[in-house]
Amino acid sequence: MKLKKMMPHFEAIAPLELAEDWDNVGLLTGDPEQSIKKVMLAIDLTQAVFEEAKAQKVDLMLTYHPPVFEPVKKVVAGQGVSPLLYEAIRAKMAIYTMHTALDCVRGGVNDLLAEIVGIEKSQPLQAQGFDEKKMCKMVVFLPESDVASVSQAIFDAGAGHIGKYSRCSFRCEGTGTFQGEAGTNPTVGVANVFEQAAEFRLETIVPVEYLSAVVAAMIKVHSYEEVAYDVIPLLHGQTETGLGRVGDLGKPVSKKILIEHIRKTFKQKVVGIIGPTTGKVTRAAVCAGSCGSMLNQVIGQKCDFYLTGELKHHFALELQEAGVTTVCLSHTNSERIILPELAKRCRSKCDGVKFVVSRKDRDPFEWC
Repeated sequence: MKLKKMMPHFEAIAPLELAEDWDNVGLLTGDPEQSIKKVMLAIDLTQAVFEEAKAQKVDLMLTYHPPVFEPVKKVVAGQGVSPLLYEAIRAKMAIYTMHTALDCVRGGVNDLLAEIVGIEKSQPLQAQGFDEKKMCKMVVFLPESDVASVSQAIFDAGAGHIGKYSRCSFRCEGTGTFQGEAGTNPTVGVANVFEQAAEFRLETIVPVEYLSAVVAAMIKVHSYEEVAYDVIPLLHGQTETGLGRVGDLGKPVSKKILIEHIRKTFKQKVVGIIGPTTGKVTRAAVCAGSCGSMLNQVIGQKCDFYLTGELKHHFALELQEAGVTTVCLSHTNSERIILPELAKRCRSKCDGVKFVVSRKDRDPFEWC
């Protein structure tokens, strides 16, 4: 399967617009026209993982963490931010990463952690907000004869995506009024005559990065001499997606039993524990990776248990003083558990492509 045919399936699993602003997700290296036969999943692209992938003739690395966050000024063997980028390009091994898009989306890594802890009807710890820097709504007025062609043009240019749905729009019929001045050539009516015409209002959501292309595509196929359209910034919150999860357990459970369940599930002999280990858990929060910045939400939501990857020292002290029992798995151990499930989802979408989970991808720490 060509890479360009696979990427929409990846984006359906973890929509790129859900990633945090500072993140670097999507296709990082590779040719969209490249044929892909084998994909390897890993949290990090390390030298060991790269050698494993090369030995198995992998065409695409699907990584959780991007190998590089900052803009790359040069890609030279043995130099720069990530020498492995050079090696991957040289080996014609594409790299696609999901990171915080997979953190935030429903069904992603944080929902899996919430399920393991026993949280029911979870909500994000830090809900995402669609703001004017990310999303907007475009409204255009047009005759019925233009609806199909304009819709197709704007969808092809990148408009109309909401979560796992595409080609999303709203249409309603109404009456438009206008009067063209001398020298105009209106599609409906004639110049210097007040006209009332049946029109449709077509509106859809547009990522700001695609706005120029969407507007240009719309104007190109619109039949009016002067097109009436509006672009509206969206400031409302998207409460169903975001970092972390919080909620009540379906049934209260002993802290000792829950901690042991987490150890077994993540196959960890050693975990970091903060706070009391006796008593019951009734309300909990989870957040994969490094989530110390959300301590106020954890404490403010009156959680008595928190499962995460890693915490800075002063964050740990805050949780200790607040009496919140906290389990730290280490950064990558809190994320790696999603890889088998992610591989399963990808297999179901990409017929004829083999997906394998790296055996060399591991926590850089040794826990004794």
